[in-house]
Amino acid sequence: MSIRIGNSCINCDNLLENENCKVHGVKVSTSYTCDSFEMKAALKNDPNCDTCARYQGPTCANPQKATPGMLCSHWAPQNATA
Repeated sequence: MSIRIGNSCINCDNLLENENCKVHGVKVSTSYTCDSFEMKAALKNDPNCDTCARYQGPTCANPQKATPGMLCSHWAPQNATA
């Protein structure tokens, strides 16, 4: 069994704005993936505080130290916008 980090619906080109899959016609979440997965043409892969979903939020692991450009082991990518 392989582990695939980026193959969730959030990174799939078939995900519509209302969190529905245009291939299967069902509501999905970030934990779903399938064999019809089509990677979005361009993902932002710039791991630092500026692109972290936790930056300046309640789940930031280093709120007193976090600054733009910094990277920590708790980095969580922000949602890609189409």
